[in-house]
Amino acid sequence: MGARKRLRAEKIKELKKVKYFAQLKNIPTSPRKMRLIADLVRGMEVSHALEVLRYNPKEASGSVEKLLRSAIANWQLKNEGERLEDANLYVKEIFVDGGRVLKRLRPAPQGRAYRVRKRSNHVTIELGSRNVEVEQEETSIAD
Repeated sequence: MGARKRLRAEKIKELKKVKYFAQLKNIPTSPRKMRLIADLVRGMEVSHALEVLRYNPKEASGSVEKLLRSAIANWQLKNEGERLEDANLYVKEIFVDGGRVLKRLRPAPQGRAYRVRKRSNHVTIELGSRNVEVEQEETSIAD
């Protein structure tokens, strides 16, 4: 590996140490349905988002709740000794990408066949702490 590539890889690795995220791939729900749930919790406090997801009747909310709990667990791994309540965590970023599409055939009239596209998606959640962002803004203003 070249020097530039190694330095860039190390820089990305350092940035991932302060990022708290989780990914869920190949969820057998269409991305359009999942984006409705993602838009619902974007920017919310973590505890409030968990409550909203728990009582939402849509099927996709169960997957997003599971993913949010995973992101919280990742935060706890990287921040041992800190309390979750004091961290003031919120859903900083959540996005839904299209996954693989299974293509099936359905019989149609007069010997034809219609294509059925069974979609899936990938969801990524990133958590942020409002306390850290306030401190960063104060230091940038002081400079």
